[in-house]
Amino acid sequence: MFGFFESEETKKVKSHITNLGALAKADGHVDPNEISFIISIGQKHGMSESEVRALLSDSTHVNPQVPSNDLERFDQIYDLVEMMLADGIVDESEMKFCIHMASRLGYSKSIVGVLVNKISMGVKDGYTREFIRQEAQSIFNN
Repeated sequence: MFGFFESEETKKVKSHITNLGALAKADGHVDPNEISFIISIGQKHGMSESEVRALLSDSTHVNPQVPSNDLERFDQIYDLVEMMLADGIVDESEMKFCIHMASRLGYSKSIVGVLVNKISMGVKDGYTREFIRQEAQSIFNN
């Protein structure tokens, strides 16, 4: 009801949480580690656990908000990939969803698969978000 008065930043965070929820459901099983991860992302952005859970259970009222800059776009796709890896199993539907979301976030279709794989491998290898972001820049500069 009061969504009209929400800031653009709040709308973006809610959209991101909703996208993460959709990814969690993509393989037909929502793992507790995935829910914990989504809650931690929400809390990082000032949301309570109950607000995140309510948003995930009633996600039909949130309109997707595209990030306004490259850093936000990267952070959102990074979170999606990290979420995909949260349960230790990379399902094909989750990978397709990440690639689809990278495209929706404005990344060129010619690089989305490479970007998702680069982030995935970097996370698995224990590299920091900043290191992976810098490494991903080579994709954009080609």
